[in-house]
Amino acid sequence: MIRTMRAAILAIGSELLGTDRLDTNSLALTESLERHGVELVAKQVVGDSVSRIATTLRNLIADVDLLLVTGGLGPTSDDVTREAVAQATGRGLGEDPTIVENIRRKFASFGREMPEVNRRQAMVIDGAEVIENPRGTAPGLVLSLAEATVFLFPGVPRELARMIEHRLESWLTENADGAPQSRLTLRVACLPESEVEELLAPVYAEFGEVGLLASPGDIRIRLRSADPEELARAARAVESCLGDSVYGRGDETLEEVVGRQLRERGLTLATAESCTGGWIAQRLTAVPGSSDYFLGAIVAYDDRVKIEQLGVPPETLASHGAVSRQVVEAMAEGAAERLQADWAVAVSGVAGPGGGSDEKPVGTVDVALARGDEGTDYRRLQLPGDRRTIRWLTTQWALDLIRRRLAEGAD
Repeated sequence: MIRTMRAAILAIGSELLGTDRLDTNSLALTESLERHGVELVAKQVVGDSVSRIATTLRNLIADVDLLLVTGGLGPTSDDVTREAVAQATGRGLGEDPTIVENIRRKFASFGREMPEVNRRQAMVIDGAEVIENPRGTAPGLVLSLAEATVFLFPGVPRELARMIEHRLESWLTENADGAPQSRLTLRVACLPESEVEELLAPVYAEFGEVGLLASPGDIRIRLRSADPEELARAARAVESCLGDSVYGRGDETLEEVVGRQLRERGLTLATAESCTGGWIAQRLTAVPGSSDYFLGAIVAYDDRVKIEQLGVPPETLASHGAVSRQVVEAMAEGAAERLQADWAVAVSGVAGPGGGSDEKPVGTVDVALARGDEGTDYRRLQLPGDRRTIRWLTTQWALDLIRRRLAEGAD
């Protein structure tokens, strides 16, 4: 029986141990490994220490067939990956004049002279193959050891992506022996993780590779299988269990789905926003081509703006308050009329941390969707979390309300 190739990923950089930088490179490498049926057994992050990196490298090399290392190939003194790999493998390290000249030419193409510190990027471990880096100055390296093959990649994501495409993929095609894994992600809006978990019980029973990745108001259901037909069956089973709560696949966002639906139905949309401060409009306009269907927004944070710009009657505000069905419906209808949009969505709420009451505690949000002759929909929400989370969830619920109503009209 042929043993499946085992791999590990090592991300190098002290910045990755803090709170302001995510290791997204590991995700790109993992996707490539999965496509070729390689079993990923470990992911680690190590700071910029030659001794720590070398120790980690020795341990990983002894345990896997393939080690993918990212980061630490830059020109500064804390870029020590080459030195650490040389130390871990007992190999020498020397400057390659051809690489020095290539780096000089790249700087010259921008009208600049190469700083001497960039010579560090021309250091090559004895016996290593150099991987060209057309998007940067740091070449990658491939080292074939008795125990494992080691790839060294730069940490810049766009540089790594090119090297994966032009070197790692071909190596995996030639050397990986596992069954390629296909992955499909289904996206769900505005359902609690626990509820999704319960609804998916039949899917868990029938299919093994099902995972949930939850974030506020949005859950990704990840399916994986070596059999494309089984993957398709699993996707149909998920959609059967969750119904129209599934809004998209892959990396498709809720605003992209809404935009596509609006374009297909030939409708225009406007927003009237209080507690979200224009965030719904921002999400919609982040989609290329959104000018086809999105007309504009009125951010009516103050009651005076609700009255003057949206035509909300002052007596309605006085009687019911800014967070009320009467006011949010008037906001939606006013936005549709004044911006001459087919549909308009409006939101008003208590995002906190202060401003709540017994009747309307923090997290109380009203949403209204004016649909012209089709009427106006209303929904009251009680949302959890801090101010940012409440505001984000409000945008998610508003967009999902639009999506569901557009889907009904398409049926």
